[in-house]
Amino acid sequence: MKRDPTDAIFSALADATRRQVIRALSEQGSATATGLASALPVTRQAVTKHLSVLAEAGLVTATRRGREKLYRISPQPLTGAVSWMADLGGRWDERLAALREHIASSKRRR
Repeated sequence: MKRDPTDAIFSALADATRRQVIRALSEQGSATATGLASALPVTRQAVTKHLSVLAEAGLVTATRRGREKLYRISPQPLTGAVSWMADLGGRWDERLAALREHIASSKRRR
């Protein structure tokens, strides 16, 4: 069975350290694993593993700069996740509106 790309995004973002990596990249624009590790409470090797998961989900891209890899955020995959959340939120809004109407009509009948 093919995995939904949105699943990979939510799975990658489920980890607090990976969210910190994304936040740091969004603030810095780009960084190396060593640079990211200096601002996080984990080793460079751990940051590299987290970056690998984020890259598999399509959330970061890497380019070579000499012997280092420079990582950047790739926000396009988030579009699918945001659309999914908006769709889900819309459905809940419809259900909540129906529930409000049901409660209001029940009160009017009393």
